[in-house]
Amino acid sequence: MSQQTSASTLNTTADIFTKINGPLVFAGECMLELVNQSETQLGKSFAGDLYNSSVYLKRAFPAINVEFMSCIGNDMLSSELLARLHAEKISTQFLPQISTHHLGSYMVVTDEFGERSFIYWRGDSAAKRMVSALSAEQSLSLDDSGMFFFSGISIAILLDEERELFWQKLEQMQQAGVVIAFDPNYRPQLWRSAEIAKLNIEKAFQLADVLLPGVDDFQKLYGISDVEQCIELCMQYNPQELVMKQGEKNVLIVNAQGREVVPIVPNDNVVDTTSAGDAFNGVYIGARASGFAPKTAALAASAAASKVIETPGAIMPKELFDNFWKSYNL
Repeated sequence: MSQQTSASTLNTTADIFTKINGPLVFAGECMLELVNQSETQLGKSFAGDLYNSSVYLKRAFPAINVEFMSCIGNDMLSSELLARLHAEKISTQFLPQISTHHLGSYMVVTDEFGERSFIYWRGDSAAKRMVSALSAEQSLSLDDSGMFFFSGISIAILLDEERELFWQKLEQMQQAGVVIAFDPNYRPQLWRSAEIAKLNIEKAFQLADVLLPGVDDFQKLYGISDVEQCIELCMQYNPQELVMKQGEKNVLIVNAQGREVVPIVPNDNVVDTTSAGDAFNGVYIGARASGFAPKTAALAASAAASKVIETPGAIMPKELFDNFWKSYNL
């Protein structure tokens, strides 16, 4: 799989991504991931939607300063996650550790088509306290970020009082000029009700400069499956850039320059679709932050997502990803 990109595809039109001047912060929960390797053996890794995106962004664009924001424990597994982040060259300035709570965990169950379901143990994880666990210095430093990216899962897992602190901090960052990016990534089981989910997701829509939703988010939350209706709903909040994902269909990008339809890269070798959307988000943001035009970024992101689903688990082996990315030649 190879794509040659000329300098002419670099984005020279001023847009929201040109405002980024600082690290890209990915805020969410990372959990212990358990995957069946045989009837009697489990493979152990770490995963979470924003963690996954940060890993794929950093692998594809190593020059970008990527921070992972969450909260972890002082236990052995938390220490292993910290070491994994360092191995991936992801910074941990906004990753406080507390002794009272630990990592959540989940198990991936995949069917013969590569579709997955999950069993979770995350009810009292440290990540639910990711804002209050920050020191005053860490909280202030967030205002110097270039971009802050979070998802519906990031806010769904928070304790109620923690969520209020999250919104306060997000508004401060917005006022400080930080570019805000958001993927609804709606998971009904994480919310007490659809009404509470709508209230918070719509608040995120109001604050975000860049939206990266999927049509399935709107189908689950609003009963809307028509892509034009989904776009119309999003554009009410005046995002600077909207990237609408449609699963196996085209990606639609809407910004001040107009609308672009970008075909996805198909793949019949589906093993596990666990983090396809996460890989897309990470590579897309990385490409845009590196100066590439939206269509070029979406093509690269789609190619990465297509490759990631060939291996089990959320994070594919680094060597495999690196070999693919070198051959893609963005």
